[in-house]
Amino acid sequence: MNVTNEVMPTSGERIEEMMQPGPDGPISMINLLKFKEHAEYEDGRETTLTGREAYQIYGRGVSKLITDYGGKVIFVGDVTFLALGQVDDLWDEVAIAQYPSRVELWQMSTSPEWQELSVHRTAGLAGQLNIETVPAKFDH
Repeated sequence: MNVTNEVMPTSGERIEEMMQPGPDGPISMINLLKFKEHAEYEDGRETTLTGREAYQIYGRGVSKLITDYGGKVIFVGDVTFLALGQVDDLWDEVAIAQYPSRVELWQMSTSPEWQELSVHRTAGLAGQLNIETVPAKFDH
């Protein structure tokens, strides 16, 4: 399995898929986050922030924004140990957020408020994986 961390979608096809309504009902987004050692702002501003600290500015703001779109933050935790499997480098943090649907996620992530916050996200992230999930259906 090849894994590529990204900060923003690099494929037009992926963006088109994200714009589709998606599954019925709520979705949970699993975010595997890798931080830069030092934050790097695209506008060239000087900073002493670490990547994690810059991302935390984004995280505090987006946590409030998620609720405006009917969602909620379910979990945020530091990665401390790989119990099974093999990877070259572990992610630094895992975050799980739930949205009423992919539509609300798309609306939030294209809003002016999100765009304003996202400069801190981009400054702090070396890369991430975003994985959309839905509740599993079990046969009885």
